[in-house]
This record gives sequence, C-alpha cells and structure tokens, in this order.
Amino acid sequence: MSQTITAARPEPALMDLPWEVPLEEWPEDILAALPRGISRHVVRFVRLRGRVLAIKEIKDDIARREYEMLRNLGRLHLPAVEPFAVVSGRVSRDGEPLDACLVTRHLQFSLPYRALYSQSLRKGTATRLIDALAVLLVRLHLAGFWWGDVSLSNTLFRRDAGSFAAYLVDAETGELRERLSNGQREHDLELARVNIAGELMDLEAGGLLQEERDPVEVSERIVTRYRELWDELTGAETIDGTERWRVDDRIRRLNKLGFDVDELEITTDIDGTSIRLQPKVVDSGHHSRRLLRLTGLDVRENQARRLLNDLEVFSAATGRQGEDEEIVAHEWLANVYEPVTRGVPRELVAKLEPAEVFHEVLEHRWYLAERAQHDIPITEALADYVATVLPGKPDERAVLGVDTEEMPVIADA
Repeated sequence: MSQTITAARPEPALMDLPWEVPLEEWPEDILAALPRGISRHVVRFVRLRGRVLAIKEIKDDIARREYEMLRNLGRLHLPAVEPFAVVSGRVSRDGEPLDACLVTRHLQFSLPYRALYSQSLRKGTATRLIDALAVLLVRLHLAGFWWGDVSLSNTLFRRDAGSFAAYLVDAETGELRERLSNGQREHDLELARVNIAGELMDLEAGGLLQEERDPVEVSERIVTRYRELWDELTGAETIDGTERWRVDDRIRRLNKLGFDVDELEITTDIDGTSIRLQPKVVDSGHHSRRLLRLTGLDVRENQARRLLNDLEVFSAATGRQGEDEEIVAHEWLANVYEPVTRGVPRELVAKLEPAEVFHEVLEHRWYLAERAQHDIPITEALADYVATVLPGKPDERAVLGVDTEEMPVIADA
C-alpha cells in the first residue's frame, strides 16, 4: 500500500509531516497549541509554511467523502471550513495500516464553543451562539444540505460585531440534495435541540454556563429562532392590492436579517384586489456584499452592517449625502476606518480582526461619551481602548492556551 495525498492545490510541505506515526503520537514540536472542540476522532493542529492546518484521523472512505462535501459547500459559498487535502494509504513504521487523515485550513479568529466559555463572557452567550447556529442551519437547508449531526461541537464561531457568526466544521454525515423535505429539516432541528441541551448541561456541570435558565429551556431557542427565520425567508404573504408598498417592506425585512432576495414570486388575483408574495431564492450577505462593493472590505454580515452605519454617520456629518456613494466610502475608508485599524500596536494585532476592533472602538467611544456627557473623538477612543481594553483580550487569530478536550465532560448515565 502506498501513501497518497489528494489536494486541491499542490503543497509539497505536506510530505514532511510524519504520516507514518498515529496522529495521537505526533511530537509536540510540530503541533500548534490551539483549542480543540470535542470530537469522536483524534484532531491535531499543525503550522505549515505560515498557515495553520487542522488534521482529523478517520476512515479512508469517510475522509474522501467529507473532503468532497466540504468542497461542494465551498462552491455554494456556504459557511464551512475549507478542505485542504486527504492523506490515505498510511502505514506505520511496523507495517500496520493507519486511518486516513482529512486536512482542513484552520479558520482564523474562530473558536469552538467550549473555548469561548473558558473566557470571561457576559450572560446571554448561549443564546447568541444558538442564534448564530440557527442562521447557519437555515442557510444550509436553503441550499439543500442535510447536516445529520447538528451541534455546537460541530460548529466554529467567530465574533461578529457583538454577535457570532457560525461555520460548519464537520460534514461527515451530511448530504446535499436538490431540496430538503420538511421531515428532513425537522430531523436536523430535533437533533440540534437534543445535542445543544446535552452540551449546555456539560457546561453547567463544569461551572462554565453563565445562564440562569435551564439548559433544556435554552436549547428550545434553536427551534424557535430557526422557524422564525425560515418563515420570514420562505413564507408566502397575501397583501391588499392597494398596499404595494408592503412588497418593498418585505424585501427590507429580509435585508435587515442579512439576506438578499434574488427572485420574488408575485401572483395577482384576477380582479387585482390582492397580491400573493413569496421569496423564491434568497442568499445571505446583503450588507457584506454592499460594503465589499463600496470599500473592498470583506467582512461578516453584522460587522458590515455596523461599518455601513458608521459610513452613513460620516456622510451626514460631512454633508455628503447627495454625493456619489463610492467616493464618500473611499474617503471614510481612508480617513476613519484605516487610521483606527492601523492604530493598533503590532503586539496586539492578533487579538481581534480589524473589523471587530473597529466595531469595539465604536462601542468604546459610545461608553466614553455617555460617561463624559459629550462627544469623544475616535482617536481618543482608540487610544483609551488600546490602553485599557484590548490588552486583556485573548489572541483570537490562533488562540493558545486551554485545550477544550481537557475541560470536564459529564458522561451519559
């Protein structure tokens, strides 16, 4: 049996890793000390030519299937980790066959949910994570992806302007179909509810859950939030023919949720008294696409919404509302956004992404202004934030420290 590396892009440095050694026994000097979530498989992180890779040891057929599934999710622009390679045909130094390895790129500034709870977080974190997971699950279902193993453990989270953005990290059991039946969607939803309840109970038993509500009650939120979002995105609405403004209102509501409407199905009664309105194709990222078009900044949806709000404030404050939007955006980028993000000292740049730093500086300026009862220049807010807030935050580009596999987990009774 010969070792085979299948990769989307050639990477000769992969050959230098000790594939003949079981992943659990890889030497510490080649590993990156990143927080790992709970996994049924052995997972390790390595640094390779300036990038961090996650390596999971699994059966060959499962590794290849998951690799292709993650590639397909990437083609559909869905939030998931990026597949890097599959290493199969591994043999130990004693001639014993070893399982294959699936290699994915580590998602910078992302954390497993248990690592988030190892930090000092405000109350309500669980509900914010569940809200992010609900958005992810709706997006996957709209694209025809049945997950089959929905949980916080199989998700990575990135901060997104005070909220979180969720990314699929485990697609072993997933299936892509033309469209999902209601039964398939409900099955995923019930799996999510049960798994989340168990995960929150584990956190509660370890003294890490900052929620006063029962974990089972909190887990029910995934069902509520999913159905609210699904109905808003796909539900039909009948409106009076004299209220055509409600067509635009429906589109605005979807945009506020972060979704674009690519097509609407509008059916008018024979006598023209009512209109049946139903979104046909929706996709996420309305605000992030608009910001990318205006400024070239590629950030997540909530961050984009916050940056666009600040751009509008800048436009109003400088009396530029009537001017070309792209010209105003360019001036805002050069005179407001970039001076803030470039004002972070080099030793602190790994703390948070630039867009999240900008969001937090805006929040910090608001708190300072409220306390002082007058406006605070953003340069002053930045200086105070860098001096008093940012140094105390963990490095989230590639977080070192707690290994969440070592955190207490309560075994099933």
